[in-house]
Amino acid sequence: MRPLPAEFIELPGIRLAYCQHGSGLDLLLLHGNSESKRIFSSYQQEHFAAFRTFALDTRGHGQSRSKDTLLTFDQISDDVIAFCRAKGIERACVIGYSDGGNTALMLAHKDPARFPRLAAISPNYLVSGTTDGTLREIRRIYRLMSLLKRAGLPVQKHLLRFDLMLRDMGISEAALQGIRTNLLILYAEHDMIKEDHLQRLAGLVPGARLQKIMGCTHMTIYRHPEAIQAMRDFLG
Repeated sequence: MRPLPAEFIELPGIRLAYCQHGSGLDLLLLHGNSESKRIFSSYQQEHFAAFRTFALDTRGHGQSRSKDTLLTFDQISDDVIAFCRAKGIERACVIGYSDGGNTALMLAHKDPARFPRLAAISPNYLVSGTTDGTLREIRRIYRLMSLLKRAGLPVQKHLLRFDLMLRDMGISEAALQGIRTNLLILYAEHDMIKEDHLQRLAGLVPGARLQKIMGCTHMTIYRHPEAIQAMRDFLG
């Protein structure tokens, strides 16, 4: 499967890179931390080919370019909304994986009329929702990156990305309770997000559906056939 060509759009504070494919209903694809739009190549060309898909490189990732001293889900979600406005996208479904799932929650809170149906794969709205072992590893890598930065190595973007995983995403439980977008939450049998955290999240958002995908991990769930089929069924 050939990679789709990257396109670029100038938005406030960012030159955002994306891949566009297909026709039909609009579908935005949002990757996880330290990944890029390339993970969605099969989504665009195979699994969701009936949609007009847009896979974005979010702020601080991939081929997008911005001058940042901090990454926040508030800013990343504003970038996505600005992208939709610039492209004339008035209504779109969203699939967000990991940190992309967090961004999807923020989109549902900020602009529910534009984003009526969202699938969030393994999101977490609080840092404490991450498993203890995973958090220890993230903090270890963050300390290592800090040392490398002091030694003069160009690791600033890596630091910003890991810092993003060490802060709550910035949405209150009251805001989650106010979401009226149709929401599907998927998570893996062996996930880096705690099951009780995901159950609490699903309980906060009215009408949210929660589905556990067996036989996969946080890193592989987005490729799992059962997860893909669940999202295809949900998005129609």
